[in-house]
Amino acid sequence: MKLYLYYIGKQRDAHANALAEEYLKRSGRYATCEMREIRPDRTDLWARHPAAAKILLDPSGQPLDSARFTTLVAKAEMDGRDLVFAVGGSDGLPAGWTARADLLLSLSAMTWPHELARAMLAEQIYRAFTTLRGHPYPR
Repeated sequence: MKLYLYYIGKQRDAHANALAEEYLKRSGRYATCEMREIRPDRTDLWARHPAAAKILLDPSGQPLDSARFTTLVAKAEMDGRDLVFAVGGSDGLPAGWTARADLLLSLSAMTWPHELARAMLAEQIYRAFTTLRGHPYPR
């Protein structure tokens, strides 16, 4: 299984981005993880990752607690399916993307800066992997 965290828009807060990178680096013990900026006009997630589950962060998405998020990661591992996460930019996600998503995920009813959303998502990914491996981190 491979895990991709794509985001739209330049990073503005190096500290928040470094936090996301740190959690994905830790997650790299359990799966190949990659985070990168994308340009929607040059990126087709569905062509690039045809068999992967596409999970897009969206305020209208489904809220999941950490246990249900862990179940989502566990199922992808069991199925051998890659996971692609996409975080929109200041204007959200491109038109048409949400309709094609396998899951729309909301991290919170509150609005967060996109860089913090990336860090929060990356932490939940790490939490899911450590929970599945019986690591003491998620206590």
